[in-house]
Amino acid sequence: MKKEQTRTSFKSRWGFILASVGSAVGMANVWGFPNKMGSNGGGAFLLIYLLFIFLFSYVGLPAEFAIGRWSRTGTLGSYENAWRSRNEKLAPAGRALGWLPLAGSLCIAIGYSIIVAYVLKAFVDSASGLLMQVNTSEWFESFSMTDFSVVPFHIIVIIGTLLTLLLGASSIEKSNKIMMPLFFLIFIVLAVRVALLPGSASGYEFMFIPRWEALKDPTVWITAMGQAFFSLSVTGSGMIAYGSYLDRKEDVIAVSRHTAIFDTIAALVAALVIIPACFSYNVSVDAGPSLLFITLPSILQDIPFGQIFAIILYAAMIFAGVSSLQNMFEAVAESLLHRFPKLRRTVALGIICVICLGAGIGMEAITRWGTWMDLVSIYIIPIGATLGAISWFWIMKKKDLFAAINEGGRKPRGKLWYFLGRYLYVPIAIILCVIALAMKVAF
Repeated sequence: MKKEQTRTSFKSRWGFILASVGSAVGMANVWGFPNKMGSNGGGAFLLIYLLFIFLFSYVGLPAEFAIGRWSRTGTLGSYENAWRSRNEKLAPAGRALGWLPLAGSLCIAIGYSIIVAYVLKAFVDSASGLLMQVNTSEWFESFSMTDFSVVPFHIIVIIGTLLTLLLGASSIEKSNKIMMPLFFLIFIVLAVRVALLPGSASGYEFMFIPRWEALKDPTVWITAMGQAFFSLSVTGSGMIAYGSYLDRKEDVIAVSRHTAIFDTIAALVAALVIIPACFSYNVSVDAGPSLLFITLPSILQDIPFGQIFAIILYAAMIFAGVSSLQNMFEAVAESLLHRFPKLRRTVALGIICVICLGAGIGMEAITRWGTWMDLVSIYIIPIGATLGAISWFWIMKKKDLFAAINEGGRKPRGKLWYFLGRYLYVPIAIILCVIALAMKVAF
């Protein structure tokens, strides 16, 4: 393994957890979870989702944290070291494989920055009062169906994300200590307001009273599995980079559990805002992007102090979006610095920003970035996550994996943890990948 270089690290467990939660919390929570829950059985979907969250946060997420900390580097170096642990001659193969999940981080950042630019536009139009006066469908179509429609917002999002990353783990930690508590506070306020809407009780019944017949539907299981997998950002890349900054005294199982708990709370709070509101106004909860940019603004136009709630809703979503972009940018930047040691951090981040803006600015219309995000989530991310799972539990030597996962642990993880990883988590990752490729299902 290469000698550790001097590098910044997270200064506290909660700083690391909040940064990891920030990476996991994003559009997958804010509209993805309510959307999928609404179209896949409500309470039954929730039970299956929680089952997979438990498994992935016990096996997959801590494995990525541990491998990053063990290697003390990000995606490329971690894959290289994992394969080297089996045989020195396999190191180049591991390094080559690492480029695929790393490319997934960069590709999804390209599309994701456009989504956050949409949210920033909604925030600005909410603050000006414009969004409270327009036909929301026409307003959304005015920029979502037009090329180069949100360029100024796009630039602000990318530069803003860059500024939160300049000092490495230190600035990631500091910014998420502000953004994540505000995110939770804002959505809790919104959830309380939605609870006062007439008819919202039907939404709570749908969310928390399972329709057991839905458990017989394999689509519900597959969708819940995919949502849990990617809600935790277990993609074989980003969480490895964050793990490389984790103190060696920390128990990765414990921090993974806390990350999963807060990520799940974020998903539930978002659902407590969106699903009861949709039931109250008798609108579909599975509308995807239009839910955030057409349906919810229409609801907010119709309630007292709607403008204020619109402002805080989109502010919370900006926090969620930027914190996820941080992880994607950081994963790529760290690996570039590992591969090219003479490269300065500011230059590496600048390169990423130029690529994201250069590639993304030409597909700001939803017909373009929607297709792009589907391709990334169907092909690159599932394959990358599967390569990671196989690399840790089938390629890497067991003693090295145990050394990585047990470092700083309060109690050693042994045969049961390894069995679950090798014979349950890896097959699940492979199944999800095969289904995504065969059925072209975007998760």
